[in-house]
Amino acid sequence: MPDALDATPYDALLLLSFGGPEGPDDVVPFLENVTHGRGIPKERLKEVGKHYFQFGGVSPINGQNRALLKALREDFAGHGLDLPVYWGNRNWAPYLTDTLREMVADGRRRVLVLATSAYASYSGCRQYRENLADALAALEAEGLELPKIDKLRHYFNHPGFVEPMIDGVLRSLADLPEDVRDGAHIAFSTHSIPTAAADTSGPVAAHGEGGAYVEEHLDVAQLIADAVRERTGVDHPWRLVYQSRSGAPHIPWLEPDICDHLEERHAAGVPAVVMAPIGFVSDHMEVLYDLDTEATAKAGELGLPVRRSATVGADPRFAAAVRELILERAATERGQDITPCALGTLGASHHVCPVGCCPSRAPRPAAAGADSPYA
Repeated sequence: MPDALDATPYDALLLLSFGGPEGPDDVVPFLENVTHGRGIPKERLKEVGKHYFQFGGVSPINGQNRALLKALREDFAGHGLDLPVYWGNRNWAPYLTDTLREMVADGRRRVLVLATSAYASYSGCRQYRENLADALAALEAEGLELPKIDKLRHYFNHPGFVEPMIDGVLRSLADLPEDVRDGAHIAFSTHSIPTAAADTSGPVAAHGEGGAYVEEHLDVAQLIADAVRERTGVDHPWRLVYQSRSGAPHIPWLEPDICDHLEERHAAGVPAVVMAPIGFVSDHMEVLYDLDTEATAKAGELGLPVRRSATVGADPRFAAAVRELILERAATERGQDITPCALGTLGASHHVCPVGCCPSRAPRPAAAGADSPYA
């Protein structure tokens, strides 16, 4: 069809990410941005930042976003999609507000946002929308013409996100010693969040124990496990586990922790484990430290063979998935009847976050949703 690569009405894509320090002097200021308003002393932030200092004060996330930007631009150019791609972060340069200001100066008026978080949750979706509202408010205060901003739907079950993870698990299994390979278990890992935040994740209809956050991860884990069984002939037991917990110890967070899970699996006689970080788009600091450093060290203490499968990163299939999501959303905005692409049992996520979706404890304006003050 002639308009197959027509992104109208959109005139730009914004890659929106978390951000990270790019040198030792950046670590504490970055963490001050992340924890703004919590009153955490600088000395405590230096202690928290030891993960970054262990890697020279450099988070890999910015480099990985640059690689994704390159992949997106190459994919778009190779398929005739004329859509410029910008990049802004929540907590470090390039800052979101600065990027939006640049986009306005470039004449961009209808912007689609790709957040580097695939699942429904407050921290993975609504908080990004709150940051967008904050940035728009800053531009409004400067008297600038505000662009209309929409956010791409959650892509956790898009084939272009799932297939690279399947391949990653298969490679990790193949890398295990042959005598433990078939008996290996898979630990599908994601970021732990407070149980209260999990229970209210997703639209109101999805609220309940674990909410959409847990349900979506379980669906992806099942998809990957089924694909691994079909391609290897081996049914590997699996469990969804959690990592990167932070916050007060008296507040309940999702469990089990990956290290506790490794201890339990070893005690049960499991010969090997593949750790599959399905909750993360790229191999950023929490993957490198919590899995490659802490969890791998724990496995070494136990004498338990482990492998860690790759995240999606800048895989060409993911770049193609983003292109497909853009065209799907653009066609929908033009009033066309489109069948969205999704695997698993949950179907495609909503295009517009409804009222009550992933609420925050202290309500704040959020852009790119049904409750946006910037319609």
